[in-house]
Amino acid sequence: MIGAKDYLRHFRKSIWRMIVKKRKSIRWNTLRITALGFLSVILFGGVLLYLPVSNTKPIAFIDALFTSVTSVCVTGLVTITPASQFTLFGKVVLLILIQIGGLGVIACAALFFFLLRRRLELRERIVLQEAYGAQHLGGIVGLVKKVIAGTLIVEGAGAALYALQFVPEYGLLRGVWYAVFHAVSAFCNAGIDILGNRSLAGYAANPIVNITTMLLIILSGIGFTVWFDVTENIRELMCRETAGRWRFGRLKLHSKLAVVTTFILIAAGMVFIFFSEFRNPATIGGMDTGQKLMASLFQSVTTRTAGFYTFSQGALHEETKLFCAILMFIGGSPGGTAGGVKTTTFAMLFLSCRTFARGGNDTECMGRKISAANLRTGFCVVMVAFAVFITGTIAVLTIEPDSVAMVDVLYETASAVGTVGLTADLTPRLCRASQIILMIMMYMGRLGPLTLVLTFAGKQHPRDRVRSLPKEQVMVG
Repeated sequence: MIGAKDYLRHFRKSIWRMIVKKRKSIRWNTLRITALGFLSVILFGGVLLYLPVSNTKPIAFIDALFTSVTSVCVTGLVTITPASQFTLFGKVVLLILIQIGGLGVIACAALFFFLLRRRLELRERIVLQEAYGAQHLGGIVGLVKKVIAGTLIVEGAGAALYALQFVPEYGLLRGVWYAVFHAVSAFCNAGIDILGNRSLAGYAANPIVNITTMLLIILSGIGFTVWFDVTENIRELMCRETAGRWRFGRLKLHSKLAVVTTFILIAAGMVFIFFSEFRNPATIGGMDTGQKLMASLFQSVTTRTAGFYTFSQGALHEETKLFCAILMFIGGSPGGTAGGVKTTTFAMLFLSCRTFARGGNDTECMGRKISAANLRTGFCVVMVAFAVFITGTIAVLTIEPDSVAMVDVLYETASAVGTVGLTADLTPRLCRASQIILMIMMYMGRLGPLTLVLTFAGKQHPRDRVRSLPKEQVMVG
């Protein structure tokens, strides 16, 4: 006969299994909502950009669809020149698509509910929690509101700085419009401009445009999680909730790892590009030393998934293209608008390799231990992204003639899967089949890290509950 304690224990287990099953169901629903949401916005945007009212001259539907994909996936690769192809209506559609792509479909849906003053139900809150990878359900609505408010504030500040250059140059109305468009495009890491067909090359020596663009790219690429961690620590010190002055060590491990890795990658990229392209007359060779440093720094920052450029990408030396392709594959930090496998993923795997080389077992960083589950998730992210990158590269090389250089294709596919948008002047010259491959890669690159987190995070393999299988070594290396 079952006792009261056994019955209560059995009841609690049953309830727990129901909750876990429900959460898994919601996780998969979140995955489907995200994937289908982005796809729906892309198709709708493609139709809008195809309309005559959006264009100054006829456009092929695949070009309109490609532009919609690159906008929603905040990439920046284009087959046409947006500045001359689209009317004001078309450019406004572009701006809206970029903003939706930067914030994310789920955040935009939440914003729509907020504007309608509709209260979010428990299920919708769980969807938001899964989408943002939040540890706790409490305060998730406030988190989304802070993300939206922070985005608008930073974009507004960026637009004000851009206006200092664009208003005197283009007049009040056009200057303000250019400032707003490029602030949103830079913050969302889209890299799409409406200035012409040379991106920001005309402003290579302009400190206002360069510094503003870099700040917007770095702030959005560092991730909202780091924002809130830093501001919360500053708030606690200002309110004297914690003793002492602000220190970097007060931040969470994720924030410290994201900041340090971002700084190292930007600095390393700047140094490499500066010395590699120092005497290249087609890139930075004709600039003075100060301009070369600024252009090298801008190139290093923009490879972190932004897509703007201040000198010709097709004229880069092959070693520079390969190095930049690696930076594009790594991308920015989680929880922001950047793409790639993410800085923290790269840092975790690097630390794990270092630990193994030193004969250690636990991966440690800044006085903290990184869990094995965390490392497995990071490994899956890198492997799947690498598989997409290599598969796409081989497919494009197979389709295109032998005259197309492999390093240029690598540069293009790394840009697509990392949702960067830098191009070695190749995208418009590719055949339609290759452009379709790039569209698929951009879409997978935009969904990739989020999809992997929703799929693998917190899932338990059925074998993990019963560890009865014998272990056996497999030769490695």
